[in-house]
Parts: sequence; structure tokens; C-alpha cells
Amino acid sequence: MSFSFTARLPLSRHAVDRDHETRSRPGLFDELWADAGTRVLVLWRGSVLLAPAAGSADAPRILLLEPQTVPEPTVRVYLGRSLAEDAAEPVGTRLVAAVLGDEAAHALEPRPEAWASLRTLATELSDRDAGLFTEALGLANWHVSHPHCPRCGAATTVESAGWSRLCPVDGGQVFPRTDPAVIVLITDADDRILLGSNALWENNRYSLLAGFVEPGESLEAAVIREMFEESGLRVTDPVYLGSQPWPFPASIMFGFTARLADGQSPGGLLPDGEEILDLRWFSRDELRASGASIILPGRSSIARAIIEAWLGEPIDFGPDQVHGWR
Repeated sequence: MSFSFTARLPLSRHAVDRDHETRSRPGLFDELWADAGTRVLVLWRGSVLLAPAAGSADAPRILLLEPQTVPEPTVRVYLGRSLAEDAAEPVGTRLVAAVLGDEAAHALEPRPEAWASLRTLATELSDRDAGLFTEALGLANWHVSHPHCPRCGAATTVESAGWSRLCPVDGGQVFPRTDPAVIVLITDADDRILLGSNALWENNRYSLLAGFVEPGESLEAAVIREMFEESGLRVTDPVYLGSQPWPFPASIMFGFTARLADGQSPGGLLPDGEEILDLRWFSRDELRASGASIILPGRSSIARAIIEAWLGEPIDFGPDQVHGWR
């Protein structure tokens, strides 16, 4: 099978130097807040504000604020320095994420519709803004879900400019975590692909099969195990394509292809009945002909990119989908 994974992965783009050496500098946020050149990305419930568009054809751009205009945040994270030459801010601009509570966000911008999510914006943002939003959201989600020490339960304090948390009891550091998951395009001898419908989705929504990597397991072993658990099919020859962060809340998706194992009938489908309710094989013509009868993965997902690479063209049929995790 000839497979060229050339589609761009929207959330894998970046144009920011994360500048890790600066994170440990004492009084860094005091320094940043005193610098008129610092710019702040504000986050509220996973959404950001967009800069006013100069014209209707302009691509959306994240609104970056001067520090003095930002209400008191719950958490601040130093994101690094901008590397984008075409951005409104000069190369080298230091960037900070400020996570706002409800009251502070309402004081800054009371209109809920003014705040936009990463799923909705991912494919329209520049490389710099897409990477910046993805980085900020992943760290913000980690701070929300890990406020206490996993060993003793004590409330931790934010350290290293938002990149770690410190336990006051034993002095242990807690670092951000990312959960690896594999997502797989399975093909049979006729080069059809297998798509499944998840129990949490609309019954006509289909995507590639995916699952989390377990402790002590390689990515390739996870491909074989997860595909069998979700479909009842044995697959072989896992081939890595690429990866994309998925901060909803804290995953990174590793894209693979795999083929049906020799001697395994494509008709032996056994959806697990709990996570996967339905499984269907699609040829390229069948997928194109499905039109609006099925919902395919959203444009921000790695699943969409993998399917389009197999299809050999962008998917411009059927309703678009921006929700879900893959």
C-alpha cells in the first residue's frame, strides 16, 4: 500500500521558542509585567479572545494584551518568545498565558460569544497562534486538574513560571503530564478503511479507532491491542505517520496505519458494545458517496488528516464536525 501522509496537522504547528532556561529566573513575572513589550494571552474556560479583524477576509488572530490591562489571573504561565516574523508582535516578544476566573473574564469581556475555542479556530490560526493556543490550553488544563500533591494530598504551589508545582510538605515537584494515545487507519486487502461510531457520539458519526497507551506498552503494541479490543480484528504492520497534541484535556495522538492480519476476515467485526457501537468498511468511492449521511472527524483532528491522506484529496463533502477528541 502506498501511503503519503502530507496533510498538515493543525495543532502540531508552532512558531514559539519555549525558552525553558528563563522559567527558573527569580521574579520573572514581576520582570515581565514591568516590560511594556510583554504580551499576554488570556484563557477563560478553554477559550481565548480574538483580535478585531481589519477586514472580513482577514484570518482570525489571538488577541494579545499588555500586562497592565489583564485582570488578576488564577494562574500565569510563561510560554516563551515569538518566532513569527509576520505577527503583529516583533520576533522575540515574550509571551505569557493568564488563566482567568469567571469574574475576571466577565470584567475583561462580558460577551460569551467573544471567546473562541481551539477546536473551532485551529485550522484558521497562524502557525504561531495555533501552537501558542495549544501550549497554553494544555498547561491551563493541567493546573486545573492537578492542584494537589499526588503523594500526600497537600495543596501545591506554582513554580518555574507555571511549568511545575511544588509540594510544601516534602518539597517534591509535580510536572505537567501528557497521555499518549494511538489512532489507527486500518486497511483490508481491498484497501478499504475501517471506521467506527463511538457510544458518546451521534449514531451517524464515524472516525478512526483509537485508544490510550497502557503502562509498559510500546506504541506499536498499543495499536495491535487497542484495535483488537475495539473491533475484534487482528492487525499487523503498524506504521507511524505523525503526531498531534490534543489538549482536551491532556493527550497526544500518535497516528498509525495498520493492515488486517493475514487470515483475518474483514467480516469478523466485533464492536465492543461499550465504547464502539458500530463498525463499517469504506472504499474511497463509498466514502465520497456517503455525503451528509455520516459525520466525519473535524478539521482540527489528526483523524481527518489521516483519512484525507488515504483518500488523496480534502474532504469537502458532508457536515463538518468540531467536537469530540479525535
